[in-house]
Formats: sequence, structure tokens, C-alpha cells
Amino acid sequence: MKNPDQQNSPASDDDVVAERVRIFDTSLRDGEQAPGFSMDRRAKLRMAQQLESLGVDILEAGFPQASPDDFAAVAEIAGTLKHTTVCALARCQDGDIDSAARALQSACHSRIHLFLSTSPLHREHKLGMSKAQVLDTAVRAIERARGLCHEVEFSAEDALRTEPEFLVEIFSAAVAAGATTLNAPDTVGYTTPTEIVELFEYLRRHVRGADRVVFSSHCHDDLGMAVANSLAAVSAGARQVECTINGIGERAGNAALEEVVMALKVRAPHFGVDTRIDTRQLYPTSRLLTELTGQAVPRNKAIVGANAFAHESGIHQHGMLKHRGTYEIMRPQDVGIAETSLVMGKHSGRAALRQRLQVMGYTPDDAALDEIFTRFKTLADHGRELHDEDLEALALGHDPHAGGPWHLVQLHANSHLGGSASASVKLAHDDGHQIGEAAIGDGPVDAVLRAIERATGTPLELTRFQIDALGEGADAQGHAQLSARHAARDWRGHGSSTDIVEAAALAALVIVNRIERQTPATAAAVKQARGVTA
Repeated sequence: MKNPDQQNSPASDDDVVAERVRIFDTSLRDGEQAPGFSMDRRAKLRMAQQLESLGVDILEAGFPQASPDDFAAVAEIAGTLKHTTVCALARCQDGDIDSAARALQSACHSRIHLFLSTSPLHREHKLGMSKAQVLDTAVRAIERARGLCHEVEFSAEDALRTEPEFLVEIFSAAVAAGATTLNAPDTVGYTTPTEIVELFEYLRRHVRGADRVVFSSHCHDDLGMAVANSLAAVSAGARQVECTINGIGERAGNAALEEVVMALKVRAPHFGVDTRIDTRQLYPTSRLLTELTGQAVPRNKAIVGANAFAHESGIHQHGMLKHRGTYEIMRPQDVGIAETSLVMGKHSGRAALRQRLQVMGYTPDDAALDEIFTRFKTLADHGRELHDEDLEALALGHDPHAGGPWHLVQLHANSHLGGSASASVKLAHDDGHQIGEAAIGDGPVDAVLRAIERATGTPLELTRFQIDALGEGADAQGHAQLSARHAARDWRGHGSSTDIVEAAALAALVIVNRIERQTPATAAAVKQARGVTA
């Protein structure tokens, strides 16, 4: 077992750096326990490794006493990470503490995170304890945990609804018992920035031994103020922020790590602090969480949402073309996004359209641009975003909404035990030719895409697949959006049906049809392969 006197964790080494704010990520504990975000052990390990690459100081890997799988996940993460402190949650109970210690045995840097309710509401209705009983329970637990790990953190659950005088009393006792981090969580997302500043300043003035510990903030987002409250706590002296990727967590979630970190970075002169986060890993980390949980990030999510660095308004696009700083306070590359996106839609202007066409290799004169712009506005007014393949069709004088040449005639898909599936399709071509093909895939969608590839002779490398429900109930339609690479180009397609496999097939045919219509060489090769003469 680790000797707690060997204060060799990264967090301990940074104690002398007052301007450093430690980032405590609890995506795998508080975040993962929220409905819809549960992860198995393999997914937790992948996420933990990415969080270490991101540069989080402390990673709360789970609650070992909660289940054997949670214990195993914490133990595996503890034995894998080399630089990040691995933390395990525990109630102030001997069984919890011992379980956490066993799970952390192989950690290079370990922390046990103890929590106990302190507010009057929780003391009476949740614990049935007096103030004295709560204080004694906390002290005994900290003293027990202190000898079993490198660091001990103590959280006063529901601290923001606890009497400030009692918080001072129990935090002072926690420091004397050996706690190295004191967390004052806004467990129910109730407080405001002004109130949290007053509390942290009060605690730092009155807690005995305050200069020997790190004060921590953990804010929930029930009133939409988790990030604002976390930043307010930092301004009042908190030097650890507990947060999660994409803000996941109980109820409305936690403070979003990416928002806290980028606020501290962009407004560094204001806050005067820094973190050790590699911000270029924020977007990849967010995307990995989406991949592992299947929970999409809202388009308007700050920092990592699809619209965070996207501009459709003609006024905004014109400003961005003149100088990026007109409408962006940070670079997309700073958070791991390749570039700003000027989204081509009904609000876009002529200047943005000309610039995008030039990037694609088209330089129409003013008269031609006027004609293209008129057709562009007509299409965009239907309420959808136009992509490069749509713009290319306009530049070539084609109709982006043209149907065919391929049409779906029949579709059958079957799933098999073990995860595999088979699918068969019959397609009709505008030249009168019909063809049927079958294929096996990892699932019914994969199988039908492979069958369409065979039938059309157009190989596709799927890069994105998303299904959204249009409406509710058993007869609701599924809207499939596909992105695929073909001949070193990205193509997009969409389709809708009450059958999601059929929706995916229709979306794939949109892509195949665009490829054949816009690349004559491809169409000729396909016809030659089928023995059809022009």
C-alpha cells in the first residue's frame, strides 16, 4: 500500500504553483451514472486513457463499492494511468474506504474521495444525524483513508445549503485529520456566482489550516449556472474544479470541462490562472465520449458543438472573411477542430458563396455568379444546409435535387446471432438496367451498404452515420444522415423512412447518385462494367 507521506503525485507537486487550477474530471463517475451515459469497463478504460492525454490532473474513475464491475474498472484504470492521479469515490464507511483502497493499489498516484452530507436538510432526512455525529463520522473516515492512499479529498455534500459556520467547523476538522483537498459542492445546482464567491472567500478566511489544502468546486447545472459558478469559485480562490466532458452528469449535468478550461484560457488576463489541459484534445475527447455512449452533442453546445465554429449569417460570414476576430474569440484549432466552417444556407451571402466556390476550384465571372447565387438562394430557402457537392452541381449547371439515376426497388435485411447480418437489394437505373446484389455485414445497415456498393460498382468509405427520429410513436420516421469518402472526396446523403435500414439505403443512394451525376468518368466506368452503351 502507498505511503501517504510520499507526496509525489502531480497535484501535490503543483501545490506551490498558486496560479495553477487542477482539473478534476468525474465523467467516469458522476457523469457515467447519469441515465444514457453508462459505460462498460472497456469503454471506461478508453475514456480514461484519452483523459490522461487531455491532461486532467485527477480522474475520478468510479465508485468501487457500487458494483464488482465498477471496482474492476477503477482497478484497471489505476494500473494503466501513469501521470494522472486516479481517484475513487467512497462514503464515510469502512467498507467503502477499504474497497476504494484495494481498487487503487496499483495506482502511481492515488486519491480517495470521501463525501458526507452536511446541510440541515440532508442531516435530518437523509442521514438522521446530528452535527456532532456528522463531524465525528467524517474525521474517523479521513483518518482511516489517510493511511491507504496518497491523498484524501473530503466533500461536504450539499455544501452550498449548509450553514457556513458548520462548514468551517467540519473543514477545519478534516484538515486536522489529514484531508488534502476540501470540496464544497453545489450538489443541486442552487447557488449563484455571487453567493459562491462569498462562501469560498469565507471558507479561506476561517478554515484552520486553509493554507495547507486545496479548495475545490463541484457545481451542478440545474439552473444553468454550473460553469459560471465554477469560474466564480476560481476567482474566489478555488484551485480545483470538478467537471465532466460535455457537462454530463446527474439531472441537468455538471460544469462542462471544455467550457471551464477555455474560459480560463481565453480570459487568462482576467482570471490570472492556468491549467495543464492540452486544449487541442478537447474536441477529440468530446467525440470519443459521443462514440462510447451514443449520446450526441447538441449543435449549439459551446466549444465542441457542431455550430461552435460555424457561421451561416451573411453578415457574420462577410466579417469572418475580412478578419477572424470579428466573430470568433478563439481559434477552432485551439480545441482540436480543423477549421472554421462557413455554412452555406439561406442566410449566406454572395461573398461567402464566391469564396467557397473558389476554394473548390470554380471562378465564375460576375454574371455567372449572379445566376448561381439566384439558384443557390432558391435551394437554400427550402430550409436545408447546402454542402460542397450541392455547390459543385450548381457551378456545373446541374440540379442538386435531381433524382436517380439509381432507384431502390426491393430491400431485405436480416440480423443473425453473433452480431452479423445479411442484406439483399434490387436497384433500377434510369437507362433501364436492373441489378440485384447481396452482402454480409457487421449489422443490417452495414450489410445493405455493402450490397449497394456491389450493385452500383461505387465503393464507399463510411465516415459518419447518424439516425434521428422525426416525430414520436411506432410510425415515426427515422432520418438517416451518411457521410462517406469516394475517390478522396467527402460526400453526404440523407434519407427518411419508418425503417431505419431503408432510410440508410436511401441516404447511400443519394451519395451514389451524386457521384455518378457529377463525375462523368465514374458513370462511364459503371456503364462499361455493366455492358451498357451510351
